[in-house]
Amino acid sequence: MRTMPSLRLSPVDAQFLWLSEKIPNDQLLVYVFDGKPDIPEGLEQVRRNATACDDLNATACDDLNATACDDLRLRVCDDSRWRYPKWVTGEIGDGQFSVHPGPLDWSECLDALSRLEPLDVSRIAWRFHVFPPNVAVVQMSHALADGARSAILAATMFGRRGELPPVSADHGNLLWRSVIAARDHRRLLRDIEAGLVAPPSPPRPVLSVNTRSAVPPVRHTFILDRRRLETPTVTVAALSLIAEALGGYLADHGEDISRLGAEVPMATGWSGHARNNFRNVNIGLHPELDRDRRTARIRADLTAQRRRVEHPAARAEAAAFAAVPAPLLRWGIGQVDPDARSRAVAGHTVVSSVNRGPADLTFGGRPVVLTAGFPALSPMMGLTHGVHGIGDRVALSVHADPGVIDVGDYLDRLARLATPGQTAAWRGKCE
Repeated sequence: MRTMPSLRLSPVDAQFLWLSEKIPNDQLLVYVFDGKPDIPEGLEQVRRNATACDDLNATACDDLNATACDDLRLRVCDDSRWRYPKWVTGEIGDGQFSVHPGPLDWSECLDALSRLEPLDVSRIAWRFHVFPPNVAVVQMSHALADGARSAILAATMFGRRGELPPVSADHGNLLWRSVIAARDHRRLLRDIEAGLVAPPSPPRPVLSVNTRSAVPPVRHTFILDRRRLETPTVTVAALSLIAEALGGYLADHGEDISRLGAEVPMATGWSGHARNNFRNVNIGLHPELDRDRRTARIRADLTAQRRRVEHPAARAEAAAFAAVPAPLLRWGIGQVDPDARSRAVAGHTVVSSVNRGPADLTFGGRPVVLTAGFPALSPMMGLTHGVHGIGDRVALSVHADPGVIDVGDYLDRLARLATPGQTAAWRGKCE
């Protein structure tokens, strides 16, 4: 069996771990397969792929998927308040696989996601669910992976071999990294003054969707041909559609949409010292503009935020955070009050966009036809969106609290824009 040294969680990964105790943040990667897979055969395939590197002589193990198999054996040991938790390895056991009663239609599958128990990362960092006849869901701790990394790990379970960047421990010296961060921040201010980098986006006033109720959330998915969203990019096109639908909904309910915005996770690729390498950026949605001008503005906003993310000051700030002592960060997260309200937000919805690659995945002898994801809701976020592509299909998914938004009204608006003249959503049995 392969062995790997235990590594301390990076501060950013530990932050996701500790925050999950207050606000659940497990990722749910949904895959739908054509026809009716052979479920026992599929589960054996997944287990075999996930454990391929346990045997040093296994022919299925190579340099590309060795790191992924190592990651799939991880769980967390958090045994001291004075230092960061550490990753330890363990066996992949039967408790990581669950076949739910079925058959279920698509809406029943999505409803069932709300009833999944959060992961206990001290025992397992992921669980593989099957909803007959043909839906598989990979539930994964956010501490283990961000959106891009989790897609690689899930694809490994289905047999794809792809490179997963290795992660090494490097917490560094807080004082020295803070000095560097302060120096690069001064450079950032000079670049902003010179017009080379956009200034930070100011907070936005809360709207009705920036709250939560006690009503169980609902999920819904629209299936689109990738070619309809490729101009200029899938992410920009999806943001423009969401801007029009959400702006129209809020305006018709008497709300001020002049500063409507979205939080968009943006990959950074800053370091090999964390499993979460992204930053949420604040993007204006500009619903008052016609579609062509709105799309251009959203694209410009994303480009400007990319420049900020790639600036040395952002990298230095992240490096300084990576050197924060564990007791200090643990204390700070302990002060988080999930019930606290704010008068301002970074965005009025979250739009998470991930390309999960070619449609080369199989389960139980059947090929994948679509993949979807539903960013978690939070006390200040009652509406989120996922944009997930595999092959030629893109799923535009909605995760909403019906206690804060008229879901039927909003979905009708989005359907008229996203799928004009077509069946609005993926409906019926997933066969």
